[in-house]
Amino acid sequence: MYVLGVWDGHDSGAALIEDNKIVYAANEERFTRRKLEVRFPSNSIAAALRYAGLRPADIAAVSFPTTELTKTISRVFPSQKERYYMFRRRKMLRPRLESLMHYAKYGMTSIGVLPGCREISRAAVSRELRHLGFGDFRLYDVDHHESHAATAAFTSGYKDALVVTLDGLGDGLSGSVSTLENGELRRRSAIGARDSIGIFYEQVTNILGMRELEDEGKVMAMADFSYPFDLEDNKLRDFFRVEDSKIIAKYGPIAQYDMLNRIAWGTPKEQFAYMAQQLLESVFWKFFSNLHKKYGFDNLALAGGIFSNVKANMAIRERSGFKRIYVFPHMGDGGIALGSAMQTGYSLSGTSSYAFSDSYLGDSYSDADIEEALRKEKWLHFQKSKDKGRHAAELLGKNNYVFWFQGRFEYGPRALGNRSIIAKADSDDVKDRLNLYVKQREWFQPFAPSVLDEDAPRLMEGIRDRNKFMTMAYRIKDDKRHLMKSVMHVDFTARPQMVGEENKNYRDMLLSVRKTNGYGVVLNTSFNIHGQPIVSSPGDAIETMRKTRTRYMFIGDYFVESKKA
Repeated sequence: MYVLGVWDGHDSGAALIEDNKIVYAANEERFTRRKLEVRFPSNSIAAALRYAGLRPADIAAVSFPTTELTKTISRVFPSQKERYYMFRRRKMLRPRLESLMHYAKYGMTSIGVLPGCREISRAAVSRELRHLGFGDFRLYDVDHHESHAATAAFTSGYKDALVVTLDGLGDGLSGSVSTLENGELRRRSAIGARDSIGIFYEQVTNILGMRELEDEGKVMAMADFSYPFDLEDNKLRDFFRVEDSKIIAKYGPIAQYDMLNRIAWGTPKEQFAYMAQQLLESVFWKFFSNLHKKYGFDNLALAGGIFSNVKANMAIRERSGFKRIYVFPHMGDGGIALGSAMQTGYSLSGTSSYAFSDSYLGDSYSDADIEEALRKEKWLHFQKSKDKGRHAAELLGKNNYVFWFQGRFEYGPRALGNRSIIAKADSDDVKDRLNLYVKQREWFQPFAPSVLDEDAPRLMEGIRDRNKFMTMAYRIKDDKRHLMKSVMHVDFTARPQMVGEENKNYRDMLLSVRKTNGYGVVLNTSFNIHGQPIVSSPGDAIETMRKTRTRYMFIGDYFVESKKA
């Protein structure tokens, strides 16, 4: 049985499952080249069907998440969705009534699902699908947080676990607590829209002059440049409290936004970021400690946008009592197309477990496809590489950074060795050149490492589980910091990808690096220019190489060198 999942909101996309197998999953930004695309995912749907060799008529079940009022309005009036996309991403001049637009958002999104919303949303989504050639299909709508919970529970590999979702807002809720027992996923409690700690962090991001729903990681990074102080001295300390399995906000979202603006007005930016991050970690510590005591599970599965905060995830690991913690790698709304498909599959057939050894779920390209693209560019020299892992390691050892394009592209916001840029982990010089010429990131944002699974405990502290998806921060050991200078944050933490047998090409490269310096570790950042989606196709990779005047790339079995570097 095939189920197609479709998400047409923030970071829209599509996912295709067959029985208990994930066939394909991708987000629309990879095809339109607009980061965090909001348009209906026509390209993602077409790519999923093309990959599986199917036609629209072959799909009998389609699911989609979220039928709240604001999402329903945006489906009926897509021009409003487009305008808000441009506003949120700051692709327009600052509106004179900016605050009113924020107030409208916080007020409207808190309303949730009203009578008639489900029916109108279903009609709008059905209309879009029929335009794409879908005919005789059954349409299922899925609750927003049920979709998040399904991604965490059904890909975790756990038979029994506590499943927690937390994000900004979705279908009138900001979070949920569920249990997974013997394949049964059951919601136990929920957190309302008014008490959203995700909205709180979005508001902090906006007030700091960054893009909400996009730059929250920058706030987390900036926080570590503040002089530290105790929670008792934090002006935001009473914005949230934890009672049992509830997170409770002192203010509603509109009053909270006003109060945060007033406090930020007289506070240095890095200190304001520190206050928000410290509060988040404190709330997480209390909340998840309470959940561990109440439910008694050793396993914890997490999804929702707030769990992109790897430092807060580290606080859960270090202080809550859970032995094993899994964060679904596409934790934000971009992952709920897959979640809605899984939840529908669970409802129809009881399927509650999917093999998920890696997140390589997008398109791949043959050497013939790659060679065809390369031959069009006379400024490129290319040849087959007999041992690309060894060759790449040699180039890295000479202080070069290298573009690395292999296999199927990753599902989610992290590049995990198939659409990556790699460099030495111990060189500040190459890190600075990479940032200057390619990434153009803010000075306070760190890069992340990829490390051989077996080498991770030698370099970092507190490792109990494999962190395959870069969803958790770890502290670097004192005597190993010189080996990880270019992937270490100012507080001596890093967000590693631990590489096992799931990616042979990437692992072979790391093994070659290890022969040189004794450790299989490199700097790994996403293959893109900052603010653009990660590259998808050979054409995207070549265009990025041209724009950045990068010298070296390994793409498929080809080694490519630019004559214009």
